[in-house]
Amino acid sequence: MIGPYRSLRVGTRGSRLARAQTELALAALRRAWPDVSLEIVVITPAGDRDKTTPLTILGGQGVFSKELHQALLDGRVDLAVHSVKDLPSELPEGVVLAAIVARSDPRDALVSRDGSRLAELPLSARVGTSSRRRQALLRAVRPDLDVVDIRGNVDTRLRKLDQGNFDAVVLAATGLHRLGWAGRVTEYLSPDTFVPAPGQGALGVTCRADDEELRKLLGEVHDPIAGLAVEVERAFLRAIGGGCQTPIGAYATVGGGQVTLRALLGDSALKRLEWRQVTVPDEQAVAAARVLAAELKAALGIEEVVRP
Repeated sequence: MIGPYRSLRVGTRGSRLARAQTELALAALRRAWPDVSLEIVVITPAGDRDKTTPLTILGGQGVFSKELHQALLDGRVDLAVHSVKDLPSELPEGVVLAAIVARSDPRDALVSRDGSRLAELPLSARVGTSSRRRQALLRAVRPDLDVVDIRGNVDTRLRKLDQGNFDAVVLAATGLHRLGWAGRVTEYLSPDTFVPAPGQGALGVTCRADDEELRKLLGEVHDPIAGLAVEVERAFLRAIGGGCQTPIGAYATVGGGQVTLRALLGDSALKRLEWRQVTVPDEQAVAAARVLAAELKAALGIEEVVRP
């Protein structure tokens, strides 16, 4: 049993954002388990070690979580905290997403150097993002833009913007908020058009699948509304197949016994995008997400998504 003298080792990435998010999760855990000692263990994944190679080349999905999951399976940590959008569509065997602790603003945010909104950016403005989804959406809305890859943590990307390397960057709103940079946001991009990545804004905790006691305890900090939304979005991601080179968006809202799922899929060349939306009762939402994925793949003539 977890008693007053047991400690749990919590795995996290070492970036300022990851540590800030882990502290949010730890606060929830401490409220639920006031007598349990929580020890932070910093794990450095491949995506943090290599900050220059484009993510599509570096290895795609799991590049920010693989080492954390290996630490779980090796017994070096007992649980791990993640931005859910960084999790692969399929978790490693023996690892489960046991709790969604919180979900904040899921939207993408534009930060421009001169305060211009997206529609106001000058012709051929240089916009930085590492996300294929954001690249495709930016090109769909503003084909004239020079959309280029950018790597580095949030602070690094803002510094590159301020140094004049870019006219604007697109980042996750929740990351800017959690780091105290909300005042830098020029424009929040509507999720109706800029459909967020599956799980964007959600804070998740993984643990070993066979640790039934810990899974039960994590249920005490699980947000069931956010959890259902994330479950539906990730069901869509799994049904697509989840390649890092393919633009994929999924955003679910939950209320009144119903789930509305807005989904996006593009081709690997970033030339075509398809959107769909469906509203169904809660209990039908996961199945509806799979159907929506099949419809979008058929619309684009995609049999398998492109993987790096």
